[in-house]
Amino acid sequence: MTPPTIAILDFGSQYVQLIARRIRENHVHSMLVSPNVTVEELRAKNTVGLVLSGSPMSVYSEGAPDCRQEVIDAGWPILGICYGMQLSAKKLGARVEATESKEYGRTQFTLHGASDLLAHIPEETTVWMSHGDMVHELSGDFEPLGATPNCPIAAVKHKTRSVYGVQFHPEVTHTPCGAQILRNFLYDICGCAGDWKVGLVTERAIASIRDRVGANERVICGLSGGVDSSVTAALLHKAIGDRLTCIFVDNGLMRNREVDLVEATFRDHFKMDLRVADAGEQFLARLEGVIDPQEKRKIIGHEFIEVFQAQASGIPDAKYLAQGTLYPDVIESGHGHSGQAANIKLHHNVGGLPDKLSFELIEPLRDLFKDEVRRIGEHLGLPKEIVWRHPFPGPGLAVRIIGEITRERLSVVRAADDIIIDEIVTSGWYDKIAQAFGVLLPVSSVGVMGDDRSYHGQSVIVVRFVESTDFMTADWVHVDYELLGRISTRIMNEVCGVNRVTYDISSKPPATIEWE
Repeated sequence: MTPPTIAILDFGSQYVQLIARRIRENHVHSMLVSPNVTVEELRAKNTVGLVLSGSPMSVYSEGAPDCRQEVIDAGWPILGICYGMQLSAKKLGARVEATESKEYGRTQFTLHGASDLLAHIPEETTVWMSHGDMVHELSGDFEPLGATPNCPIAAVKHKTRSVYGVQFHPEVTHTPCGAQILRNFLYDICGCAGDWKVGLVTERAIASIRDRVGANERVICGLSGGVDSSVTAALLHKAIGDRLTCIFVDNGLMRNREVDLVEATFRDHFKMDLRVADAGEQFLARLEGVIDPQEKRKIIGHEFIEVFQAQASGIPDAKYLAQGTLYPDVIESGHGHSGQAANIKLHHNVGGLPDKLSFELIEPLRDLFKDEVRRIGEHLGLPKEIVWRHPFPGPGLAVRIIGEITRERLSVVRAADDIIIDEIVTSGWYDKIAQAFGVLLPVSSVGVMGDDRSYHGQSVIVVRFVESTDFMTADWVHVDYELLGRISTRIMNEVCGVNRVTYDISSKPPATIEWE
């Protein structure tokens, strides 16, 4: 059964994933849905409340995202955020226009009397604004709840319906009272019980797998050694035991000792049926001379399918393919509910693999965020070094080598990566960083070799540390200079051919976490 759910109508806001995460942090299940969702579809999802997200568009613009009037009128409690407030208010008789002075960033919010939505927050508080339109005139059915210096109607409540709106963004940490506002909506207005917890999520996932996979059917899991595929394998093993076979494709683009870790964890500790395909030479031969990053991904994906299919063909009664796809993977691969998400990544699990392999797809983590997946991994008893391991891209070190991939360049970036991880683990920084790695640039840097200056064969390594909770956004880590100094010294002393190390201080957006 679907748990009681807050449905989030996704109008294309950059913060829409954050809304879903904030709700789940309060132990309430949330789902992103299309703005065109029907009342029947919402009822089938066991909806108990609606959140209307923000949007980069204006409610009065041609082609602006909209929702069905019957959804607004169906009786569910509604919280409109930014554009969502403007849209719901407009549908119920208010007037929305462009502001004379746009509001971006922190501003002061003044509360106009008590309400159930804004209970337990101070009369004066800071909120985060990001809007160029606002509600200029309310119908007689609404009452204003608060204002900012540039927005006289910054929060509203309908007098006879459970419809609320805030012009600011309660989901961001820059709105200190935002968490309380969301709790008020979830518990006091929607009547949620707060029962969306890791044990329940895990048991639901296991039960779903058991219901789907027949007693004489097998599941193949594409295991990479990362958090997502590892938790997927652990869930499946818990659900169907020895009817699971894991395939690990060693494409020659892995980190040091990757195969050893995977075999020790899944074959030795969990006693899973693990098959390792040694295909490094095959991948390197196909990548020879290739520079374009998209072409690299396509080649790696194609070769992976070939190797995987060869391994899978020897497994009888295999009907299902399991993958560790997460919800951010779906969004960043162009499958957003608003229809406006850019196709940022081509190397995620989503995107054609199941059709080519003729398996039915099982993705037990598809609607979960990384932090939820880690908690499930802990609940299932996966070792800490797997559960809290930094993410590693599907194409491996190929996207951390800018330019041509050769055996020599792989050796350089692999050795640099080993030093980076070793130093942050030793210094106690590993758990403070969401992702850490090195990138090899296709440039020659002037250096001093003995008493001579030299360009030949001298490469540049970029060190990249980011902090993030969901990997939809990320910022560079303000790490100790002493740590960077040790990393730089070791790489230049121990990795042949590197004479310069730099540190990447780009945030996402506008940059991506990986370089390719």
